[in-house]
Amino acid sequence: MWDMLLPIMIVVASNCFYHIFSKSTPHGINAFGTLMITYLTATIITGIFFIFIVKPENVLMELGKINWASIGLGIAIIGLEAGYLFAYRVGWQVNTAPLIANTCLAIALIFIGALLYKESITIKQLAGIVICLIGMILINI
Repeated sequence: MWDMLLPIMIVVASNCFYHIFSKSTPHGINAFGTLMITYLTATIITGIFFIFIVKPENVLMELGKINWASIGLGIAIIGLEAGYLFAYRVGWQVNTAPLIANTCLAIALIFIGALLYKESITIKQLAGIVICLIGMILINI
């Protein structure tokens, strides 16, 4: 059970801090300048974790396993973070922007899962989409 909960707890805690820090980024700073420092920090920390977890003699072998998905993920993360920085700068609130974005994301992923991964779409999911859409309308009224 703990193996299932711990990753989700990390995601939730990290997302909370992510939005606090995104909302706290000064408006006058160039968004891509601040993201550069963000990624430099992330590079250093992940490099330390990588070298700590992987034996030094296996570093090149592990790096050789990387495929195109890592580059795509990096590009996607830049879009994600820049999008939130821009959203907060134009006035979105921290209690609604992630909710709206993640609701739209969840709806999109239902269809992406069906199209790309042959996952089934259930009546419950369709009902959930309708409820989510109603919720987004209620939040924005």
